Amino acid sequence: MTDALDFISSLIAGLLLGAFFFGGLWWTVRKGLKSQRAALWFFGSMLLRTGVVMLGFYWLLGDSWQRMLVGLLGFFIARLLVTWLTREAEQPGPLVQEADHES
Repeated sequence: MTDALDFISSLIAGLLLGAFFFGGLWWTVRKGLKSQRAALWFFGSMLLRTGVVMLGFYWLLGDSWQRMLVGLLGFFIARLLVTWLTREAEQPGPLVQEADHES
């Protein structure tokens, strides 16, 4: 029974770490493209996201390769979910024809 709970907690940890990483990437791209200092946004975000995920995998999942593998599966599932959710959020609305304002 404890093995099942370990694997479920590993999957949840991987999902949360993946949501943080890929959600943070999406947020950074949206903010960084509008910024005057895009390189600072992207580099700082990469360091923060990578550091948090590496420490999270080490502290939460580093005691066995089975937990690490299940956490990696959760991380990959989070990538798919964040990609799907952000694609839905970025769908353009219906095309609106602009009026011709010649005077």
